[in-house]
Amino acid sequence: MKYYEIILIIHPDENDKIDNIIKYYKDIIHENKGIISRLENWGRRQLSYPINKLHKAHYILINITISNNYISILEKNFRLNESIIRYIVIKTKKEIKCISPILKLKDERYTEQKGNDIIKTI
Repeated sequence: MKYYEIILIIHPDENDKIDNIIKYYKDIIHENKGIISRLENWGRRQLSYPINKLHKAHYILINITISNNYISILEKNFRLNESIIRYIVIKTKKEIKCISPILKLKDERYTEQKGNDIIKTI
């Protein structure tokens, strides 16, 4: 069993189907005896550069433990899914369970001051 980090970039018009897409890939991973150690929905974010004339997309991060044989099945599904405009699969040395820096940054930007009931944006 190997450790992998997967980032999916999903077409912005598919916001209604995000939960179904996540559930679909979770089912594929579990059917192939994989374990999901981290799944984060980063939401709709600005792309670094336009892809197919799109400037925003929906990001999903998944860390899994799965056999080498089954990663090709996942990649084939990513390629065939028209909702996914880009994906990357990275092999990691160890299992990652902690919160990603993207979500940590998101939490730090919206902190609440206890005394004044004011939301502070950094």
